[in-house]
Amino acid sequence: MEDGYQNKTAFIKGAKDIAKEVKRQAAKKVGRGVDKMTDEYSKRSYARFEEDDDDDYPGVPGGQDSGYYRGNSQAANDDEGGHSDSTEGHDEDDEIYEGEYQGIPRADSSKAADSLAGGDGQQFRDMAQFEGERRKDQEELAQQYETILQECGHGRFQWTLYFVLGLALMADGVEIFVVGFVLPSAEKDMCLSEESKGMLGLIVYLGMMVGAFVWGGLADRIGRRQSLLICLSINSVFSFFSSFVQGYSTFLFCRLLSGVGIGGSIPIVFSYYSEFLAQEKRGEHLSWLCMFWMIGGIYASAMAWAIIPHYGWSFQMGSAYQFHSWRVFVLVCAFPSVAAIASLTTMPESPRFFLENGKHDEGWMILKQVHDTNMRAKGHPEKVFSVTTIKTVKQMDELVDMGGDISTLRRYKLKLASLFHQVRSNFLAIFNPEYRRTTFMMMAVWFTMSFSYYGLTVWFPDMIKYIQKQDYASRTKFFTKERVEHVTFNFTLENQVHRQGQYFNDKFINLKMKSMVFEDSLFEECYFEDITSSRSFFRNCTFISTLFYNTDLFQNRIINSKLVNSTFLHNKEGCLLDFTDDNNAYMIYFVSFLGTLAVLPGNIVSALLMDKIGRLRMLAGSSVISCVSCFFLSFGSTESGMIALLCLFGGISIASWNALDVLTVELYPSDKRTTAFGFLNALCKLAAVLGISIFQSFVGITKAVPILFAAGALAAGSFLALKLPETRGQVLQ
Repeated sequence: MEDGYQNKTAFIKGAKDIAKEVKRQAAKKVGRGVDKMTDEYSKRSYARFEEDDDDDYPGVPGGQDSGYYRGNSQAANDDEGGHSDSTEGHDEDDEIYEGEYQGIPRADSSKAADSLAGGDGQQFRDMAQFEGERRKDQEELAQQYETILQECGHGRFQWTLYFVLGLALMADGVEIFVVGFVLPSAEKDMCLSEESKGMLGLIVYLGMMVGAFVWGGLADRIGRRQSLLICLSINSVFSFFSSFVQGYSTFLFCRLLSGVGIGGSIPIVFSYYSEFLAQEKRGEHLSWLCMFWMIGGIYASAMAWAIIPHYGWSFQMGSAYQFHSWRVFVLVCAFPSVAAIASLTTMPESPRFFLENGKHDEGWMILKQVHDTNMRAKGHPEKVFSVTTIKTVKQMDELVDMGGDISTLRRYKLKLASLFHQVRSNFLAIFNPEYRRTTFMMMAVWFTMSFSYYGLTVWFPDMIKYIQKQDYASRTKFFTKERVEHVTFNFTLENQVHRQGQYFNDKFINLKMKSMVFEDSLFEECYFEDITSSRSFFRNCTFISTLFYNTDLFQNRIINSKLVNSTFLHNKEGCLLDFTDDNNAYMIYFVSFLGTLAVLPGNIVSALLMDKIGRLRMLAGSSVISCVSCFFLSFGSTESGMIALLCLFGGISIASWNALDVLTVELYPSDKRTTAFGFLNALCKLAAVLGISIFQSFVGITKAVPILFAAGALAAGSFLALKLPETRGQVLQ
């Protein structure tokens, strides 16, 4: 009997070892859905032994002995079934296979594992039934998740995440201002035409449009944190490269990809943060988060003010490579993105994302981390996280049999094809009948808001420049038929027009010409040396026996003129920075600084009232007031008046943007949230490009058209906003 017992024990141990090895190999190939197969293998091995038990070992009481082992094997199976999908490979010897960890037991995991394994493939034959069960799971999860967030409380964890995600939002605000600030210097450094300058100004919006759509869709499939890390990394890398590249095309390409990277920050940041906020805190704290976009604008303005005018912060290697101060500014503007990446690596993924994708243990552990962090900060470390089981959403069985003979390239292609299909299906889902009306209404509101806001915020500075130009032109000095002989000019010549003049044996040495025009004039035996010019031209002039040495007076500076026995030596090559626009540069930075700072009161008011008056009232009310403020633009005829109106419009309209961000987060379910937000934000950038292009075309022509366009768009947006459902007081779908 003792020998029989030992033989039986050895046989069972061998069966377990075989089952363990099968399980290990299957886990390496597929990683999921193998528990059921290995459990069945173990059961059949034990069953075969038990059937022969009485014949092979007559001295052992078969019923009692076999019942002991059956009980143990069943307990082992139950114990294995008590783990989530992420704990496959955990056996009685506490071995954890590659890439896996011990999970937290939950009641319904055995059922979920069976459904994932899909042994009979018949449970979800009816797709409508599956979708109905999935919807029910999502509703139950939403209610339970809100209760869990209430238990976790609002404290240190949320505030830490607030500052981390704020850095990412700050990087987006900086990106909007970078090109506008460096353009006056970069156009000289790269010899940019008007068309090239226009493309450089719009390329960031085009990149952000693509980035918002792509990263928004991916964040619903691969996770909020991972997507945000990737897009911020792309932004940092190409922002860094753009500060060093010399050519226009490479600089344009780097800024495009930098925009593609940062484009995903807004949809991901708001969705990510909202999934850690309880219902009564969500509207207020999402509005506080919006302040970091304002901080980004202030940071960009301050850095431009402090760095770009300091031409000593530059070096060059001949005429081939130049690194001027504006490139230092571009480099400094990448710091918020780098800081956001470093901080984000310390934060966890959204637990709601894990639970929506059937990952119970991961979501449970993060929520426990939130609870414990907040309780310790509040002085209650003894409080225990009471939640043991959280509802997860049923998942489709999307396992693909990737045998050992399949190539790595083929495997990646299959994964990418599957990911593309999932993202595409998720995007099309926001146009399903359930969400179609909401989506189209939100598209209209986002478009009208963006068209008017971005159009006017770019139109304001252009109008200020136009007013400055008009004032400068009114102070131009005119000289006609003057005759100058044997005179040496060694001082700056500025804002003058000379017509039909005659200059004999005159010297122009070591001077700067700014906005100087010579028309129908004669220069005979004159000498030009070390001349730097800006917006200066010679039209229909005649040069006789004149020498040009180390000047930039050639080609496009001398127009329709005759050169008789005249020589150009050592011409200044390349494009030089304009050293005479310091005051204008300071004005651009100062106006942007004031316009960005002016949104602070609107941010504070929207944060305090968002959960009190509701999202729709905030959105519609702010849009209506912004619409009315547009008509005051007709009274802005001076530089100071336009700056004041810019601050007024920005301070009022920011409340609309905050309400729109909160509303977008709350109108869509978690598995479609960043997809919908990313699509709407991409539409926002498209509307911004259209608004900027249209409004700029009317600068210096008329104010009426931009005012009517902006007011009409805001009025339409406020009307449509009232047709949307109110989300205040609702759990996060």
